[in-house]
Amino acid sequence: MNFARLIFARSTGGTQTLTPKVTAFYYRQFTCASVQRAAHKPLTQFESKLERFELKLPAPLAHSRKVTQQASVGASVAQVLKKRTVRKKWDDNVFEDLSAEGFFNVSAFTTAEEYDLEALMKGLTEQNLYAVKKYFSTDNLGLEQNVLYASAKYPVGKEARDIIFFREGSVVLWNFNEIETNNLLSFLRPYEKDAYLSPLVRGESEVMPYMYIPSSAVDVEGDLVSASDTEVARAFFHNGKFFLASEGDNFLQKYTFSNAMATSIKLGMWEAMLDRYVDSIEYLTDDLKRGRRIRMSRAEVLRKTGELFALRHEINLASDLLDTPDFYWDREELEALYLQVCSYFSISRRTKVMNEKINHCVELAELISHNLNDAHHIRLEWMIIILIMVEVGFEIVHYMDRYYSKEEGAVLTH
Repeated sequence: MNFARLIFARSTGGTQTLTPKVTAFYYRQFTCASVQRAAHKPLTQFESKLERFELKLPAPLAHSRKVTQQASVGASVAQVLKKRTVRKKWDDNVFEDLSAEGFFNVSAFTTAEEYDLEALMKGLTEQNLYAVKKYFSTDNLGLEQNVLYASAKYPVGKEARDIIFFREGSVVLWNFNEIETNNLLSFLRPYEKDAYLSPLVRGESEVMPYMYIPSSAVDVEGDLVSASDTEVARAFFHNGKFFLASEGDNFLQKYTFSNAMATSIKLGMWEAMLDRYVDSIEYLTDDLKRGRRIRMSRAEVLRKTGELFALRHEINLASDLLDTPDFYWDREELEALYLQVCSYFSISRRTKVMNEKINHCVELAELISHNLNDAHHIRLEWMIIILIMVEVGFEIVHYMDRYYSKEEGAVLTH
């Protein structure tokens, strides 16, 4: 019995209704082959019968089809993430324990290459759920506003819910639950440029705990902190946790932590893109090793090389991975926080590893390009040789024709 027949039999059996959860349960009981056959047959084979029993099949079946279509994409993305080096990440069970101790969570996502912050600010105003508080530039020249800071208008509990959007396609959510996070990520889609795949967005996200401490509080280990120390440092980072002073404005400290997290997840997305690039050219090394003909054209090699140099440009020139952002040059306390978080995420080491991988890929691309160029030059040389041989053949024919014409003329005169 295939998937469509099971749904039909279940729906006509009597009392139980066919809910999306029931459909998903039965859908998982069958192989992919059965699901693929069911994706084409049920709507035509059982259409009249289903209408008679008023079975609302399209919604759950459409969901099943969508899952099937996304299976291959999710599998490839999961394979890339599995091959990646595992970074430090908090477990959900640990977060539950920390929540009981008074910790909140801050989550970061990178969903696209860039956000249209101007249109996003208008969208937030129209939505009327979040109030835009700051829209500023982190560049010393102030040429372009690249950070948007907003806060939820309607409180849920005592702790505020803040959002920091970065123009380079990252968003950091402070004290957001899972439902509100999903809603906000869906809201962002119209304002994304070159959006990433959803499995990659989730796989490269970061979640960190944070909490507030009073000025004369104790630190994480239970040691007393003097008032003079806390006045200088309104925030600190310890053992993978953010600590903020409960008194006064702590926006700059939140921005610093958010900036470091956004840098880490953006680097993680570029790492995933590089891994997918490596997988796409892996067969070429096997062709070179076995002496087979390279199964790639010169245009494809040029396009692959362009992708590689675009990624190198983003990492080394268009981002702050190699140096501390200019925003911190006159803010020593914030710079120390930023560097501590970056060290926790191993950003310098990961950037170095990425550049080494890119250099290897560039060498491979240059080798393949030279090989294809040599083959192209050899073909051109053979074409020239053949044309010369054809021209020589025509000259011989013309010479023979003139020779025999003279011989015939001499015979006729005699």
